Amino acid sequence: MAVGLAALLDDIAALAKLAAASVDDVGAAAGKATVKAAGVVVDDAAVTPAYVDGLAAERELPIIRRIAVGSVRNKLVFILPAALVLSAIAPLVVEVILMVGGAYLAYEGAHKVWHRLVAHDEHPEDVPVALRGQEAEDAVVASAVRTDFILSAEIMVIALKEVIDESLVMRAAALVVVALLITAAVYGVVALIVKMDDVGLRMVEHRSAGRQRVGRGLVRAMPKVLSVLSVVGTAAMLWVGGHILLVGADELGWHGPYDLVHHLEAPLHDLAGLGGPLGWLANTVMSAVVGLVVGGLIVAISQVVTRARGAGSADGATTH
Repeated sequence: MAVGLAALLDDIAALAKLAAASVDDVGAAAGKATVKAAGVVVDDAAVTPAYVDGLAAERELPIIRRIAVGSVRNKLVFILPAALVLSAIAPLVVEVILMVGGAYLAYEGAHKVWHRLVAHDEHPEDVPVALRGQEAEDAVVASAVRTDFILSAEIMVIALKEVIDESLVMRAAALVVVALLITAAVYGVVALIVKMDDVGLRMVEHRSAGRQRVGRGLVRAMPKVLSVLSVVGTAAMLWVGGHILLVGADELGWHGPYDLVHHLEAPLHDLAGLGGPLGWLANTVMSAVVGLVVGGLIVAISQVVTRARGAGSADGATTH
């Protein structure tokens, strides 16, 4: 009986060690995948606060919570199963999808640059002015969740690419961790950003002169923070999109572009002390340039197509 109990305890201890090792493996895989998806995460955090701009302050956090729930649903219910099936039966398709997503990120980044250059403001989809109250809130949430689906797909596919050599179970576990971790991080930061104005205003009303100064500083700083976050998000989209395109082209057999990048950054790696950071910076800048060029071409093509359609519609209306 004692021997049997000892053997059982040994088995339990072995299973516990195995489970701990598996948790560590999932954590390591998820961490690696999350870092690669960071560029898209920055843009996601930069885009979302605009959806609650102008809405009642007491409804900001409930709306962000609804968008976060929609984001988790996008990642776990729709994107994750499709990504796992494709990674199991057609891993090459994952690379192609990733490159399409990289081109989309480059387009989005270049589109934002284009808007800034021609002095146009950029906003999320407009909610019809006829909508009020709950209908307006539902429209805002639906619009935000649609935008989130594209960014979530990019995050999940980028993460999948980093763990595609793991077992199917490990891939699924790592992607679930990535989905939950990134959603919590993004919408936690968004909630903090959109409520910072309210915190500042409450501090301004306090009797303490010190708190009033801090409150006024917060109120003045938030528009600048959002502006900086938008710029960082745009740069991150160009960098991540360009890098995805360079790496994807290299893995699909077109080695020239990425070989050129490696050739240009190689001398920097030989500099003592600064070689690593300078090499990374050079790779990042060149990836961003690729993203800007490819995204700029797509923006130009989309503008030509849009104008052609507009001219065609005008001609049709004139004829009739």
